[in-house]
Amino acid sequence: MMNESKHDSLDPDALPPPVPWASAAVRLLQGIVYHDDAGDTWERILAGVTPLSDYFARIGLMLIVNEEDGMAYLRQIEPEVLPPDYPPIPKLFRSIRLSFEASLLCVLLRDELRRFEEEIHRDDRCVIPQASLLEIWQSLVPGNDDAVRANRNLGGQLRKLEELKYVRRFEKQPPSWEIRRILKARLPLAELERLRTDLTAELKRRDEQTADTQPEDASETTDD
Repeated sequence: MMNESKHDSLDPDALPPPVPWASAAVRLLQGIVYHDDAGDTWERILAGVTPLSDYFARIGLMLIVNEEDGMAYLRQIEPEVLPPDYPPIPKLFRSIRLSFEASLLCVLLRDELRRFEEEIHRDDRCVIPQASLLEIWQSLVPGNDDAVRANRNLGGQLRKLEELKYVRRFEKQPPSWEIRRILKARLPLAELERLRTDLTAELKRRDEQTADTQPEDASETTDD
């Protein structure tokens, strides 16, 4: 048998005293925290903003707390922002590359959220029926003439964004989705317009490609 190293066991008496924001720190490392999440994590974050900010800054992370939108999340501090005496810190968060369809859906949802906040009281939830999204989705994505297949595709993309906490299922039948306000942080207006330009160009390319693959009219008139 291997002998247990003294570093493999932990003396409970050697642990530092507990802090009330410990569970909130772990939740933030797991992803976005919303004010209406189950439990008291949101309250613990608000009560411990200063120690949490100091703790995360030591490992190259910035705590963002947006009380107006009711959310908190971590952002990687760019190396050029760190003081020169800071040692290099590996990145904790990896950039997630979304597919064309998921990126297009993010733009559609971001537009809906912006329209909602301009027209309706911003404290309300921004909820959109999947059927409404489907109409726009079918008009934009080539090859989505089949409504059943298009709806299945759209539902799959929505579930992917749900994993990122960009949306949350609101009702199952008929399906509707709440657009979460983290989309504003992930897609500020300048980035939204850049992404919209890129997606428009890609949609045009796909339309042209589809048109090129359509069979030409083979009918010909012949003399009797």
